Amino acid sequence: MQPLRRWWNETAGGLPATFWYLWAGILINRAGAFAMLFLSLYLTEARGASAALAGLVVGAYGAGGAVGVLLGGVLADRWGRRATLLTAHLITAGLMVALALSRHLLLIAVLSALVGVVHSMPSPAFVAAIVDMVPERRRSRAFNLQFWAFNLGMAVASLLAGVLAEASFLALFLVDAGATLATALVIAWKVPETLSRPALTPRVDLPAGTARPGDRRSGLVTALTDRIFLSFVGLTFVLAVLTMQTSTIMPLAMRADGLEPSAYGLVVALGGALIVLGQLFVPRLIDRRRKAVVLAVSTGLMAIGFGALTFADQLAFYLGAAVVWTVGSMLAAPPNAQINADLAPPELRARYQSVFYLTFPAASFVAPTLGGVSLQYLGSAHWLVVGGLGLLAAVGHLLAGPPRERRVAALIRSTGSGRSVVPAAGPVPAGGAEPTDERIRIA
Repeated sequence: MQPLRRWWNETAGGLPATFWYLWAGILINRAGAFAMLFLSLYLTEARGASAALAGLVVGAYGAGGAVGVLLGGVLADRWGRRATLLTAHLITAGLMVALALSRHLLLIAVLSALVGVVHSMPSPAFVAAIVDMVPERRRSRAFNLQFWAFNLGMAVASLLAGVLAEASFLALFLVDAGATLATALVIAWKVPETLSRPALTPRVDLPAGTARPGDRRSGLVTALTDRIFLSFVGLTFVLAVLTMQTSTIMPLAMRADGLEPSAYGLVVALGGALIVLGQLFVPRLIDRRRKAVVLAVSTGLMAIGFGALTFADQLAFYLGAAVVWTVGSMLAAPPNAQINADLAPPELRARYQSVFYLTFPAASFVAPTLGGVSLQYLGSAHWLVVGGLGLLAAVGHLLAGPPRERRVAALIRSTGSGRSVVPAAGPVPAGGAEPTDERIRIA
């Protein structure tokens, strides 16, 4: 029992109760967020849309997501995390009901774009709230648990979605709306506002491009002109492009190798199972190691995994490569989120998150667009290009690590960001024996 208790404390201990309510909200939200996965099928089978029109509507949803990420970041820093989360989830629930009852394709397209906006709004607020409440030394485990909850919820959603889609598309949208509303109720009931306005701090020289506490310039302008932050965003974009290969280009490659769609499903299922079963063991592997080194190793593993597909022509080879790149993505998730949080000035946390999250819709556009051309003209050599790009990104993390670490140290001196506000929201439920009556804890 002692080793198990030690592992649990290292994996999930010492986190405030509010974090666990947010974690539950993420899990419920992702487990029920399946209606849009079947949007193209719903449009073609239930509403008689052509494949081209269905593609345009799904594209409108994706475009709305890019707008929603930026809007969510701005609102989370101005209104507060809780208000943004509640607003986005309540509007989403209403839009899902409207989609379920809509019959006209033009109205469905408009509603889909709006759902894309509000679906993406909570992401910056969720992460900013975690940073607000979790002490710096425990953020890695918090982000690891967030990543695990997200993937566990997606696994549940994938199982439920197929069953509901076969039974009733109406039920698909209504159950999604119900799960979204349940998340809003959890937040309204148990999650207080975590945004605090920092007090004035002594003037400390910061690296160029770093915002100071109380700086009221546009946070998006600050984030978009922050060179150190943007270099990290660029490296994350490469990581996202690699990840998107599994859902965009790999199915085409497997089909060209004569493999059935069920083989592709098996590869995807293996990756999901590895994350659900193994993600909780990641903190023990990466704690007390430099984040830049962890990201270099993880990106290198992903590069090797995808690069190995150059020689793949059998299902067993694809499964083996999937193990390699999935382990890489598992190692990358906690430090990637933590570096993003560390680089953001406290008053601009959500705005920085919104710029960071733009990498994913951008990658979802670039990966299939350029990847399809690459696969058509280069054939299996496409995977050599993907692997080479990943190895360059791994080297980039090693080179960008020291400047990032100096930036974080300067921010801590200027803002005291090693101090985390912890809302008084009950006891610590997971292995933590820390006092909960403090308003401020030193990380």
